[in-house]
Amino acid sequence: MDFALIAVGVVVSREWAPIAAQAGCVVVDKSNAWRMDPSVPLVVPEVNPDDTRAHQGIIAGPNCSTIQMVVALAPLHRVNPITRVIVDSYQSASGTGSDAVEELWEETRALAAGEELRPSVYPYPLAMNLFPHIGGFSANGYCSEEIKLINETRKILHEPDLAISATTVRVPVEISHSEAIHVELKHAMSAAEARSILAAAPGVAIIDEPSENQYPMPLFAAGKDEVFVGRIRNDLSHPHGIAMWVVSDNLRKGAALNAVQVAELLVEQGLL
Repeated sequence: MDFALIAVGVVVSREWAPIAAQAGCVVVDKSNAWRMDPSVPLVVPEVNPDDTRAHQGIIAGPNCSTIQMVVALAPLHRVNPITRVIVDSYQSASGTGSDAVEELWEETRALAAGEELRPSVYPYPLAMNLFPHIGGFSANGYCSEEIKLINETRKILHEPDLAISATTVRVPVEISHSEAIHVELKHAMSAAEARSILAAAPGVAIIDEPSENQYPMPLFAAGKDEVFVGRIRNDLSHPHGIAMWVVSDNLRKGAALNAVQVAELLVEQGLL
């Protein structure tokens, strides 16, 4: 086989990805098993396609929340280096899996019927609720999803010391993650220039007409491949700051589509 597109847990991936690679099959892995391995490229084709050239049989795909953020950050970073990122994510139940989606629907039906909620997938009911907790907490107070977002972004952008702070929130949405992103740039940039740069960027679609209530939303993004960006504005708290709202289908660009794009990139580059 030419490719193995692996979308399973860490334990299975760590066992089988090396076996496939040793047999001459190029692995594109979606788990967390290889993302921070220094010998494994972590690739988003719109952002760092050349990193695939260093592969040794395994290429990792980033976390869903990382992918949509770097697709929006990288075009700005190429023009005007980013010095700091503050991101708050609003992540859908499908990021946890089908059991979480079913639990959200069951809780929604139970609420409508006036019945008691009995969560099992999450520590609290998600219907009519949200909680700032995705993954396990570490000693520094950050949860694992936040650490992934920080470390993966640094690796993909080749900026190991980039200042990033993240808060990840689980929200009662079935599909699509949303992110409020505040970036500080090396030089001042107008919102109009940022919008123009992003409008020309691969994989990005702009929905940004506040006067007409036009902005990205999870319901609109679900089932689509693009990373949608809106609410692009100058950050009033910093002279070099840009604020924006980024939404993408976490099951498509955040997972399956990115893996297929990496495979297509390998064919285009002749790297099989």
